[in-house]
Amino acid sequence: MRKCSRCSKPATLHITELKEGDVHALHLCEACAQDYLSNVEAGQASDDPEELFKEHIESSIEDLHDVDQTSCPNCGITFKEFRSQGRLGCPQCYLAFENELIPLLENIHGETQHTGKLPQRAPEASRRQYELIKLRNRLRTAVEAESYEEAAQLRDEIQTMESALGEEVEDQVD
Repeated sequence: MRKCSRCSKPATLHITELKEGDVHALHLCEACAQDYLSNVEAGQASDDPEELFKEHIESSIEDLHDVDQTSCPNCGITFKEFRSQGRLGCPQCYLAFENELIPLLENIHGETQHTGKLPQRAPEASRRQYELIKLRNRLRTAVEAESYEEAAQLRDEIQTMESALGEEVEDQVD
């Protein structure tokens, strides 16, 4: 999936313009597309989509300079140092630079949640424990998001799994 020409979000609108025999392709997310189209309708849009992209890049560079000065309150590393080293200084950096890291991780990995891997030969009990942990994390997220119907459903799934695990343990002890 292509990224927006103006920001790092996934592009949902693809515009191809022919101007003086040259083809200009522009890939925009929903928000940038609305902005672009409203400027086109108002007659304020640049004749060249590339010019709009350059204007956006220039404003992004100014924003990046401000972000580079941001530092972690715990270890003191700046975002600029992180960008040059490729390493964060401490666990608190994830919170201090959260707004900058989320798009970066989405762009690199496609996700912001590490799902981990479970060995192929893991015992069935380990797989169930892993599923139980994932369900508990989803329950916590649902409660934080105040999605109580989903939380109730997850709670019931957790109770079912826990009772099944408890019965297996009892059978093994007997």
